Amino acid sequence: MAVIVAVLVVAFIAAQTCQKSQIRVDKDRAIATAKERIDFTPTRTQIRLLRQGVTSKPYWIVSLSIPTEQEDVFSKLALVKIDANTGKVHSVEIQR
Repeated sequence: MAVIVAVLVVAFIAAQTCQKSQIRVDKDRAIATAKERIDFTPTRTQIRLLRQGVTSKPYWIVSLSIPTEQEDVFSKLALVKIDANTGKVHSVEIQR
């Protein structure tokens, strides 16, 4: 009986850990969410999926920008970090 309980506890813990690392929010939804959080219309959008932390929690990092004539210079730039499992915005950084 103790062995069955131990196996069930291990299975429960494994299931919870796997569930937190799933990607439930797709790329398009992450971009739409990021655009809702800024106050300008970007002309360039980039997105990357990064896993961070010991548990490799997935995040979408969305870069929204308006470039200038100069290379690597932006008139506006925003980075939005979104939890790829829940869709919640973790952080918004806007540089002007």
